[in-house]
Amino acid sequence: MADIEIRKIVTGIEEVWHDGGPPLEDPVRKGAIGAVVRNPYAGRYVPDIAPMMDALKPLALDITRRLIAALDAQGPAIEAYGKGVVVGIAGELEHAALWHQPSGWGIREAMGGAKALVPSTVKVASAGARIDIPLHHVNAAYVRSHFDAIEFCVPDGPKPDEIVFIVGLSTGGRPHPRVGGLRVEEIKLWDGQR
Repeated sequence: MADIEIRKIVTGIEEVWHDGGPPLEDPVRKGAIGAVVRNPYAGRYVPDIAPMMDALKPLALDITRRLIAALDAQGPAIEAYGKGVVVGIAGELEHAALWHQPSGWGIREAMGGAKALVPSTVKVASAGARIDIPLHHVNAAYVRSHFDAIEFCVPDGPKPDEIVFIVGLSTGGRPHPRVGGLRVEEIKLWDGQR
């Protein structure tokens, strides 16, 4: 598999100081980063697309590290994560599946580990499509305070023969969670696998 051809990398950061309640002492910082890459399989059916997965591992690690730096956080300070893909219209939905394994590995490696599955969303769409990247707690998927999302868009991408591979991270959950469920301080071994 040839090297991944990156056209651009786009990063967006939010600082949430309050959401209707009293201001937080420190804001929750959320961010998403996407790499716009050429889709080598666009416009044709290719039976074996799996070789691209190994080529995506360095990209996943790189963009996750970039996002952690942009959030001014260390790996343990990241409390929620997610991932997504927008495939250009000359591609197919299966091309989005190439991101699942490399991104999960890259995110965990950059953070220094995590237990929960990384939630994801994918779509085939035209340039400028918006996508909501789901977020949940890095060690336990059932921590309701961290159920969230961050919207992401590349105004000029993906072009028909491109794919946007996306990582989303957050330094916390929603401000002032009040709906119960598993709390961060109650996480036990294997909660992340449920």
